[in-house]
Amino acid sequence: MATIAEKDYAKPTPGNDKTLFTRRTSSLLGVQIVACGSYLPDQVVTNEQLDERYGCDPNWIVQRTGIRERRHCPDGMATSDMCIEASRQAIRTSGIDPQQIDLLVCGTFTPDYHCPSTACLVQDQLGLDCPAFDTAAACAGFMYALVTAAQFVATGNARYALAVGGDLNSRIVNPKDQRTFPLFGDGAGAVLITRGTPHQGLVCYQLGSDGSGGPLLDRPAGGTKVPMTPEGLVAGEHFLRMDGRSVFKWAVRMLVDTIELVLSKSGMTVHDISQFVLHQANIRIINAAAEQLGIPQEKLFVNLDRYGNTSGGSIPIALDEAVRSGRIQSGDAVLMCGFGGGLTWGTGVFRW
Repeated sequence: MATIAEKDYAKPTPGNDKTLFTRRTSSLLGVQIVACGSYLPDQVVTNEQLDERYGCDPNWIVQRTGIRERRHCPDGMATSDMCIEASRQAIRTSGIDPQQIDLLVCGTFTPDYHCPSTACLVQDQLGLDCPAFDTAAACAGFMYALVTAAQFVATGNARYALAVGGDLNSRIVNPKDQRTFPLFGDGAGAVLITRGTPHQGLVCYQLGSDGSGGPLLDRPAGGTKVPMTPEGLVAGEHFLRMDGRSVFKWAVRMLVDTIELVLSKSGMTVHDISQFVLHQANIRIINAAAEQLGIPQEKLFVNLDRYGNTSGGSIPIALDEAVRSGRIQSGDAVLMCGFGGGLTWGTGVFRW
């Protein structure tokens, strides 16, 4: 492992013009992903169905986001249920004894409960003997979970670690919000991490945050700052709010900056990357960043047209599909980037 720490900074983020984009990056080698898994609910919700139920404009959704359908969980299903199924798939694919798993990290911002953690619920249902905890970094939650779990493995403090990402967004977004509700879907993914060769793992990665941009994407009520009241519930203050225009501008600029930085520190270019697995938030964000970076379309893995924005589930679901379709092979360099509320982001070049 090696750590690169620099004091030079670059562009400000939209949360606060004085906020600086750090150029600090790190490296975490000697780990590998041995299996992936994912879970999507069976219920498909099309743009036309949203039009019938809530008056959402199907053409606007496609033109502005690229999303044509998404999955919604049925009543009685929770975030943990999706994470459990995704984890089971990863464990089955790996062929290892589940009792060898000695760490579980779950990235979610739609937990079943405030307490206990969703990770503990998953650990219990899987029958694992291991510590389990959540990382709450919204749509960057899986990247935070991946890096955290990989640290335990790289340092010898875990043999097999599950990094899970999953969110049940349909329960936290107001159906009456016709500009936000159609963007999100439900889903979860998981990867199993163990020791690898010295050349495998995160060649270079960056985790970042800009708390000054928190109000751009938040849920105002339900925590200790603004406890939920009957009046707040009626007003919908427990639902997710998003300043779409500002988040869009931030996301494109952040994607370009952090990907350029991580590639530069890795000694790589776009041509050295086999697949770019970016958070599936909006096709216009992905395409705008790809155009500026010169990423060819065939290197972009995109499934948001079918699933929408699954937040913490976005990257591991895409990884699972990319591996199963043969688009990621052993030895490939895969660039992943998650970004969202917080504001938070996590970007890394992973040598498969």
